Amino acid sequence: MELYNALIEHTNELLAKGSPKVWPYKAGKAWPDLGSAELVLQSDAAYELGALGLGSANYICTTTSSELVSRDEVLLYGPDLKAIKKDVPFARIVLLRVGVLEGEDEEVYRALKDIEFCKYHVYPEGYMVRMSPESHREQVRVSKKAIKRGINFEQVGYRYIEAYKKDPNVLNVKVIFVTDPTLDFKAMLENAKKADAITSTLTHIMEGLPTDCSVCQLKDICDEVEGMKELHFGVGDKGTNAKDHH
Repeated sequence: MELYNALIEHTNELLAKGSPKVWPYKAGKAWPDLGSAELVLQSDAAYELGALGLGSANYICTTTSSELVSRDEVLLYGPDLKAIKKDVPFARIVLLRVGVLEGEDEEVYRALKDIEFCKYHVYPEGYMVRMSPESHREQVRVSKKAIKRGINFEQVGYRYIEAYKKDPNVLNVKVIFVTDPTLDFKAMLENAKKADAITSTLTHIMEGLPTDCSVCQLKDICDEVEGMKELHFGVGDKGTNAKDHH
């Protein structure tokens, strides 16, 4: 699944301007998870990550490349949670290395969707996440109590790693947090939109979208993303209504 490789490489280019803290994954060190959503009231919050009016982005990219994602780790660009004193811009980017998924194209697609849904099942204590799929943003309200208890991105990142690795198809997880206001959040948001467009195109392909390029609304994505057109035609050729495509 190399459809997202160019996005991963562009993400690395954007972040190359920063200097990250890096934590290889340590089992058993994750921040406590409540198992369900917690309401952190504004009066109980120390601050908000990715608050309205500030930069924010959230996306996931999968690959089978061990060069792009070589191990389980957490990266932080910018100040850690205890050093933040007010609302700041925020991005959370997850890069996943998956095994060569076996089975029919639809089975592979379902496996990828299962992996994607993992992000909705992480509930760090004192760390209330609000995601907006339509705007590709993520806002996090961090409680004063959690700050006093020593919450940090390292342990929150481990919690995400553990959630994703419950899926047997996930081999390695790189969780990237960004709070450095000098980095390009606008470009990260564009990457989030592109990642969503790739996923949406994949959805339409699996639902049997016609393979006549002249009438396809997703032609630009197929043209831009290496491997997408081949996948599109491969799925279409299995159907009874696949059209000649040149």
